[in-house]
Amino acid sequence: MLSQRDIMIKLPLETFKLYQARLNALGIPNTQHPHYTKWVRYYLDYEAKYGQGVENSKLIDAFLAKLTSKGQSSGLRSQARKAVETYFELSDEPLHGSSLPKSKLQAVSEPKPKYGPKPPSVAKEPGIPQDWSDLERAMTGEITRRNYSPKTLSTYLTWVRRFGNYTGHLPVEAITDDSAKDFLTDLAVKKHVVASTQNQAFHALLFLFRHVLQREYELGDRVIRAKVSKYIPTVLTRPEVDTVLGILEYPYNLIVSMLYGCGLRLSECLSLRVSDLDFEENLVIVHDGKGKKDRSVPMPKKLKAQLKKQVGRVAKQLERDVESPEFGGVFMPEFLGKRRAQREAQLLQWQWVFPAKNLSLVPDEKRYRRYHCYQQHLSLAIRAAVKKAKIAKRVSAHTFRHSFASHLLAANVDLRTIQELLGHADIKTTMIYTHTVKSRTKKEMVSPLDL
Repeated sequence: MLSQRDIMIKLPLETFKLYQARLNALGIPNTQHPHYTKWVRYYLDYEAKYGQGVENSKLIDAFLAKLTSKGQSSGLRSQARKAVETYFELSDEPLHGSSLPKSKLQAVSEPKPKYGPKPPSVAKEPGIPQDWSDLERAMTGEITRRNYSPKTLSTYLTWVRRFGNYTGHLPVEAITDDSAKDFLTDLAVKKHVVASTQNQAFHALLFLFRHVLQREYELGDRVIRAKVSKYIPTVLTRPEVDTVLGILEYPYNLIVSMLYGCGLRLSECLSLRVSDLDFEENLVIVHDGKGKKDRSVPMPKKLKAQLKKQVGRVAKQLERDVESPEFGGVFMPEFLGKRRAQREAQLLQWQWVFPAKNLSLVPDEKRYRRYHCYQQHLSLAIRAAVKKAKIAKRVSAHTFRHSFASHLLAANVDLRTIQELLGHADIKTTMIYTHTVKSRTKKEMVSPLDL
C-alpha cells in the first residue's frame, strides 16, 4: 500500500529551482530549504483536497489551523506560512515563457489521483525518501541497522548534507551519478581536499546511492581524483616516549603506556573493560575495533602489575558506587539485551579499566552511570607533557601507536605481524612505517616496552 508521503504532490524540477532561487534571494539558509519545500508540498496536497472554490488567503488560514490541530508549534506554523506565501510570490516570476497563476497553485503539479496507482510521472519506489530531511533519517536508519560506529554515522551524514548544499537540495528523484561526480570533482579541483578526504566523501555517497536511494553508483574514472599526499607519520624516539611517560601523572601515564605498549587506538584503549585483561594468558583483548573487528595483543610484562593494581582500584570504586541507590552501573554495550544490561551493569567484569572520575546522570532513567575516561582530558595532559619535555613534534595520542609500529619494525619484527597487532585490514596501511625506519624481519610478537 502506498503511504501518504508517496502520493503527495511534488514540484516540477524547474519550479523547484525557481523556488530555491527565491529562498536564496530572501536570505533563507540552505539548511532550511528542504523544510520550506516540504510545507509547500503539504499545502498543495491540502489544496487538492479542500481548496475547490476557496480563496487563497482563507485556504492558507485553514491550512494553518489544520497544522495547529496536528500539534505543530507556533514556530513551525510561522515557517509554513512564510513558505507558502513565498511560493505565491512566484506568480510574478517567468517560468520558461509562462507564469504561475495567482488564484491557484495547482498548475505547478499534476493533480493527485483520488483512487488507483500514482501516475507514471510521479511514480516512486516504496520506502525511498522524498526530500532531504527524509533522506537523512533514512541514512541514519540504514547505518544504525548495520551497526556502524557513531563516528561513521556522523561522518556520512556530514557528507550527505554537504552534497545537498552543493546541489541546491535538488528533488531527491533528480539526483544522479553526474551530481555525485560534479560534487567529488569540485572537492578536488576547487576545495583542494586531500585524497583521503575525497575518498571518505566517495564512500558516503556510495552508501547513499546503494542502500538509501537503491540506485547504481558507477563513477569509474569520471571523477578527478585528489592528489595523494606522501604521508609519513610522526614518531617519537624511545627516550622521548620515556620522558613523556615520566611527566604524565596517573592515570594518564598508564593509559599512554597502553597506547605505546600495545599499539592501541585511543578509542580502543579507553573502551577496555576489566574482562578484556587476560592475566593468565598475558593478553589484552580488543573488542569492536575499527571495522567492528576483534583482536588480541600481548600484554606488556612491565605493565602487568600496574594493570592488576588498576583493576583493584576499579573494584574499590565500584564498591563505593553500589552503596548509592541512584547508581545504575556502568554504561553497557548496545548489543546486549536490555534485561541483561540492567542485570550485569554493576558486575566488575563490565567496568571500565580507565573509568571517568565522576558519574553521569541519565535523565531518562533518573539514575547515575559511569563512563570511561574522556579523550579531551587525556589529549590536554599529553599536550602539556610534550610541551614540558620540549619535544618539537606534533604529538597526539595516536603518535604513540605510530611509535609502537615503528619501534617494532626497527627491532626487526615482521611487517605482517605488525599488521596483525595494529588490526590493519590492508598491509598497505602498515607499510607507511617502512618510511620511518630501516629494518630486517623477525616473527616473534613482543611489546616495545619489553625490548
